[in-house]
Amino acid sequence: MSENIVILMIGVSTFLGALGLIALLWGVKTGQFDDQSKFIDAARYDNEEELRDAVMMEQKKADHKKRREEAIKKRTMPVD
Repeated sequence: MSENIVILMIGVSTFLGALGLIALLWGVKTGQFDDQSKFIDAARYDNEEELRDAVMMEQKKADHKKRREEAIKKRTMPVD
């Protein structure tokens, strides 16, 4: 190989490596990798049935919270 090709290959690989490092640092800075519950949930709900049950429980919690907020609104409305 000629010396010019080796220099070109080193320059291109250094540029691509720096670009990858910049992308990684940007991802860490903006919180792209901050999914703390992903791995815990993957271990906790490792099959479809358990995952379906977990989703159903979350929906029940949301419905209960919604009904509770509606009940509080009904109690605090001024009487005409």
